Amino acid sequence: MKQKSERSFAAFHAVTAASALTAMDVSRHGLSHREAAARLADYGANTLPQTKPPGMAQVFWSQFASPLIYILVAAASLSLLIEEWSDAGFIIAVLLINAIIGTIQEYSAQRAATALNKLVTTQCRVLREGDTYEIDAEALVPGDIVLLNSGDKVPADIRLLDSHDLEVDESLLTGESQVVRKVAECVLDDDAFLGDRINMLFAGTLVARGRGHGVVVTTALSTELGHIAADVLGKAPVKAPLLVRMESFTQRVAILVGMAALIMAGIALSRGMPLGEIFLLAVALAVSAIPEGLPVALTVALAIGMRRMARRNVIIRRLVAVEALGSCTFIATDKTGTLTVNQLTASRILFPDCDELRVTGEGNKPEGTFLTPQGALQVESSPLLQRLCQAAVLTNDAFLGHRDNDWVSHGDAVDIALLVMAHKAGVIQTESLNTAPEQSSIPFESERLFSASLNKVNGEMHAFVKGALESLLPMCTQMAVSTGDTALNQALMVEQTHMLASQGFRVLALASGNIKLAPGEVFSEEHLQGLTLLGLVGMMDPLRMEAKAAVIACRKAGIEVAMVTGDHPATAFAIAQELGLADQLSQVVTGPELRQAKDRSAFDRLTRQARVFARVDPRQKLDIVESLQRNGHFVAVSGDGANDAPALQAAQVGAAMGKSGTDVARETASLIITDDNFSSIVAGVEEGRVAYANVRKVIFLLISTGAAELVLFSLALFTGQPLPLLAVQLLWLNLVTNGIQDVALAFEPAEGDELKRPPRPPQEPIFNRLMVERVIISALVIGSTAFLLFQWLLNHGYSLDEARNGTLLLMVLFENIHVFNSRSETRSAFFHNPLRNPILLIGTLMAQLVHIGAMYTPWINDILHIQPVSPALWLELLGIALIVLVAMELHKAIYHWFKYRHQVPH
Repeated sequence: MKQKSERSFAAFHAVTAASALTAMDVSRHGLSHREAAARLADYGANTLPQTKPPGMAQVFWSQFASPLIYILVAAASLSLLIEEWSDAGFIIAVLLINAIIGTIQEYSAQRAATALNKLVTTQCRVLREGDTYEIDAEALVPGDIVLLNSGDKVPADIRLLDSHDLEVDESLLTGESQVVRKVAECVLDDDAFLGDRINMLFAGTLVARGRGHGVVVTTALSTELGHIAADVLGKAPVKAPLLVRMESFTQRVAILVGMAALIMAGIALSRGMPLGEIFLLAVALAVSAIPEGLPVALTVALAIGMRRMARRNVIIRRLVAVEALGSCTFIATDKTGTLTVNQLTASRILFPDCDELRVTGEGNKPEGTFLTPQGALQVESSPLLQRLCQAAVLTNDAFLGHRDNDWVSHGDAVDIALLVMAHKAGVIQTESLNTAPEQSSIPFESERLFSASLNKVNGEMHAFVKGALESLLPMCTQMAVSTGDTALNQALMVEQTHMLASQGFRVLALASGNIKLAPGEVFSEEHLQGLTLLGLVGMMDPLRMEAKAAVIACRKAGIEVAMVTGDHPATAFAIAQELGLADQLSQVVTGPELRQAKDRSAFDRLTRQARVFARVDPRQKLDIVESLQRNGHFVAVSGDGANDAPALQAAQVGAAMGKSGTDVARETASLIITDDNFSSIVAGVEEGRVAYANVRKVIFLLISTGAAELVLFSLALFTGQPLPLLAVQLLWLNLVTNGIQDVALAFEPAEGDELKRPPRPPQEPIFNRLMVERVIISALVIGSTAFLLFQWLLNHGYSLDEARNGTLLLMVLFENIHVFNSRSETRSAFFHNPLRNPILLIGTLMAQLVHIGAMYTPWINDILHIQPVSPALWLELLGIALIVLVAMELHKAIYHWFKYRHQVPH
């Protein structure tokens, strides 16, 4: 039985209801209780597997899984081996602080799979042995006959046996806001698109209207929702760009440290240095070369970016996503609810003899105007608009009202859109019903494609009809024009309908007319004759007002944007044109075209130029993301439905909508857009770039000072001088004095041109040419100057401890000055207002005061082998430290000169 169900599932929409019952070995009266129990044992419970989120201990230990941490652990181990307890203690303290901060930020952030379980209903009604039972959805089995009414969630994938006015919201799976009308009697092609399978119901979707019943064909992981769950559960998250760059960076640091240690150890050994001192030298080299403060500073920089993003409606669930969004080169966005408001809106009105009427406003708030090519329309002076709006509210079952200082609505999306449109014109449903009370009605049926109401208007019976134009044309003999009613021009109305449809609108026609009813006669379709066609209404899920500007901002920032949707290609292309995403049909690729791609290279060629992906099924979204990554992009995906979950997880950045997003989308994503506003993604890109720039600033500060220490040690070793600084002094320099500053540097605000720069190439390392130049220059200046001071002090009678004391103080002052060089890679320090980052200003003063305080604190100055100096010497050393400011300002000036020279044509 199990094999039969799975073998035939792909074609259940392509067989009759009777054939589906036969395939499932069940009658219309349902399974017997014994057979249901047997199948439950065979198939298992109708639940999705749950992934237990990692505990706090697991999250804590995961903080140590970093190449940079491995290097620090090795340095700490070596310090313990040679019994340098203070050195080891400093390094271990840094490791613990970093792990604690990371654990606090990331704990309880991994719950992607469990959110999917909330999408399965807890109870459902089934037929078993001819009686109706309410059972837990977990006990549902293939072959069960399920009964569904409006408001129910579908508990499994079901082949409909019968339907009555059944409409289902499948946005969870397809991402499209319009409800889908279901027809049990249809038999479809084998390759019918998921959103076109109108004889099927899918687990997790919502019955919006009507009723129906059907036979369960698959449960749990075998459902379409289950396939999404399997995709989420089966793949590990993609590494964020910062992690990729940091791994590459730390591998290079490890190689350089190892090479430097071997070379210098060899030189020291050849000179007869004792083995114990060689180990001490190796630890000192490791401590000087490794940026011990980087893990803490990096975590702080990302945490600051997280808080800044939260103020701009972007909630970060994983720290590295802060920088990752700023690194993205391509955003693949869902249409419904992300670029659009996810509310059907009447946007166009066409009367037979008038120019197109534009309706402003979006969503379900009745705020807007009617615009003609000449300007705003005075609605009171337009009889055509008043007649059309009256018909729109009288043949309408929806509700629109003002409650608790907000507009509320419920009912069919088309009916709500018509009520909103009429309200903008001053036509209120309750007032119209008071003057034209309803006498009878004909509900909408998929076979008829129209609905009608019979109302008493001024003592006479009038019919008001809305529906598809092809259904209303046979009822009408006239059409309403500005001079009155005239003979119907069917060709004109069909042409106008096609014009609206080609622009992506869903088109609805409205008509009205007098009806003659004999006493006791029942109002029916046969009475709908001789009506007047009032006009056409074009509806669309409108773009968010800020969406186009956000797309333009992305383009200016060098980020490509593509729309991924289940919509028809014509509708998707019309929306893409309005957004500025695409200007030719060759940029539109459909789901069937992707399925026909023979291999990965053919698939990648399709995605390379596409900016609109239409008629895409849920699993193809994941394929699109992976293809874009193969094409060299760092991909961000935005979405709100369960259908987006696999793509959200596979992308470098998954951005879920906070308001309209499903649980699974929010839990799978690395960040959440709290206001469902696409423009917030642009704000997130800006903050991400600021965060990465600050990470680079911190790295430059730490690496350049570390490289300066290497220069200092190298010069001392090659000239036969003793070690200029002890390992504990290097740790003090790197972790305390510089550590205060690098954390303060992480608070640096935006420079202002973040969204005017192109994204960093995905292959670009953290150490690009500009940073290498700056590190080499500053390291040579600081290291050689410090060595010259150390040598001068020794040559002028100062003891070794005094020489080290003066050299250490100069290095601290160099760091105090150099941190202001680090505020920008290209902008002069003199053009950076220090008050824009008061934390840095205070942190720099604190770093100097902490060091001066350590000189006067007995137990600390004993550990560090330092002592107080005179104010005169302090001022002299401060003057020497200003050399690095001059050197870096000269480099920035030369950089700008070369840049200008290459930009100006000769």
